[in-house]
Amino acid sequence: MVGDFRALNTYTIPQRYPIPRIHEKLTQLSQAKFITAMHSLKVFHQNVIKDNAKKLLRIIVCCGIFEYLRIPFSLKNEPSHYQRMMNTIFPEELSEGWLIIYIDDIIICLETWDSQLSRLERVLQRNSTSKREHLF
Repeated sequence: MVGDFRALNTYTIPQRYPIPRIHEKLTQLSQAKFITAMHSLKVFHQNVIKDNAKKLLRIIVCCGIFEYLRIPFSLKNEPSHYQRMMNTIFPEELSEGWLIIYIDDIIICLETWDSQLSRLERVLQRNSTSKREHLF
C-alpha cells in the first residue's frame, strides 16, 4: 500500500545531507579489479516511526484509517536520511575508500579477491549489528 504524501512533503523542511555524485563514484569503481554490489531490500520500510509522528502518516482506505509503523516510500527526506544513516554505520569503511554507499546500494571495490572477501564479511557483520534510527 502506498500513501500519497505530497501535501506533507510540501510542509517538510528539506534535510541538507549530500547524496554522492554518481560520476565520482563511477570513477572510483573503474579503478577496482573486484566489485561486490548489494542492494538493500525494502529500504524505505525498515526504520521505525516515532509515536508522535505516526498521525502524520495516516492513510484512509475503504475499510478504515491506518498508520504506518515504519517509514513508507515517497517521503521527501527519506533518501537523504537513509544516506546519512548508512554513512553513520560505515564511517571507517567509507574513509578507507573501498566502500561506496549510494542511498540503498552498497558497493565494495578492491584490488584482490582475498581482500574483497574479508571486506565483504566486515560489511555484512557491521550491517547486521547496526541499530536503525527513528525518523522525525
